[in-house]
Amino acid sequence: MKVIGLTGKTGAGKSTVAAFLKEKGCYIIDGDKIARDILLPGEAAVKELAAFFGEDIILADGTVDRKKVAARAFSSAESTAALNAITHPHITARFIADINKAENEGYEIAVIDAAALLESDCKKLCSYFVVVTAPEETRLKRILKRDDITKEQAQTRINAQKSDEYYFSQADYIVKNYAPYSIDEELEKLSEKLKL
Repeated sequence: MKVIGLTGKTGAGKSTVAAFLKEKGCYIIDGDKIARDILLPGEAAVKELAAFFGEDIILADGTVDRKKVAARAFSSAESTAALNAITHPHITARFIADINKAENEGYEIAVIDAAALLESDCKKLCSYFVVVTAPEETRLKRILKRDDITKEQAQTRINAQKSDEYYFSQADYIVKNYAPYSIDEELEKLSEKLKL
């Protein structure tokens, strides 16, 4: 079974590409969902995050205040690195379990859809990388529409990510999800490339 890493900066449009690949019969492993699941009450990652970022990140019902964690984690490169060091091992374990599930169910392609894929050990699980890209201004608008956060918070998230060159240098294929490119045409080309 082939494992494809689907990544790109926040707001680039990975979800659009993931939905297309799912329609084409790929097994989609949603990195965002897994990142949320490891923050559910009682999960080991919650205790580890509280130890580093402060006990006040845990709400009365035992859930994690994700906005508070994000604000602290993306405030410096060191804090972002700490967030990744805590969460990535838990996320990787879930990815491996999902890849095994996809293989057992007879899928030919599993897709790991994750923003921080290239910076994590999870990249070793992939044999091919698809990077979705869009200019910063376009991504900023999408994030504001999607996440109900301030422009400053959105910009902080954008600034915490690596450069376009970093993503492009590791990409086997790049999907341009912005005007004047047609996303339908871009996805069709991707489909041909992956022989879907």
